[in-house]
Amino acid sequence: MDIDVWLPTPSPLATPDYLAAVAREAEERGVATLWVGEHVVFFDGYASSYPYAADGKMPLPGDTGLLEPLSTLSFLAGVTTRLRLGTAMLLLPQRNPVYTAKETSTLDWLSGGRLDLGVGVGWLREEFDALQAPWPERGARTDEYLQVLHSLWCDDRPAFSGRFYELPACTMFPKPVQRPHPPLHIGGESDAALRRTARFGQGWHTFNRAPGDLAAPLARLDQLLGETGRSRSELRITVCPYFQPVDLDSVARYAEAGADALALLFLAADAAAVSAAFAALDPLFARATAT
Repeated sequence: MDIDVWLPTPSPLATPDYLAAVAREAEERGVATLWVGEHVVFFDGYASSYPYAADGKMPLPGDTGLLEPLSTLSFLAGVTTRLRLGTAMLLLPQRNPVYTAKETSTLDWLSGGRLDLGVGVGWLREEFDALQAPWPERGARTDEYLQVLHSLWCDDRPAFSGRFYELPACTMFPKPVQRPHPPLHIGGESDAALRRTARFGQGWHTFNRAPGDLAAPLARLDQLLGETGRSRSELRITVCPYFQPVDLDSVARYAEAGADALALLFLAADAAAVSAAFAALDPLFARATAT
């Protein structure tokens, strides 16, 4: 089983020195993928419910914000050579899909084919409103935008016509280095997310699940994959335990439950503390390698 790192990127913690130290150390230690998240803006108060906390609030202090993920991964690509670089999650329905295709293709090109693109539908309605992006039917919009991305990445003369987006015949270069395109990892815990994974994904990326919480969704995913003529062997199942406790025993149980990778939440106070924070994870790395 692979060990990944899920890296929060809040300002002012996420300085260039801090990010470079994490990425270089991750590469040296054989981390498979480094993941970063996305939120463009936050609010002093919001009615939306954060799905991964009991109080419905994202655990982020005031007067901070997350770095833009594709810019961050471009920086990290410049200080590494092997480490895979992923978004968990890019909030696709609140983005322009053509710019997203261009940015991700450019990142894959400049990194030498190291992008893993995780996408989600988002949970913070207030953020959609700030971006003047429609909140209703954002799942269906995501499905359509994924098709726009596919055409722009894969077709010499991309074009698309749908309910939510019209792309006239055009050209877009460079194409991604990875063919036919960077792996798509679908985020989300709903049945719709599993359906999206079966239809479009090369991976399912789930958050805040204990090992015992994997059996039911993976059984459902197997059913949906079978309906499309696919199997789970074509996917990477990535679990970010998030704030779930992780020890040597649970690493083994995640592997037994069907996880292909664990994306461990990485926290360090500053660049000087990065090596010690990784050293604390060494036993989990060794256990995962042995599974």
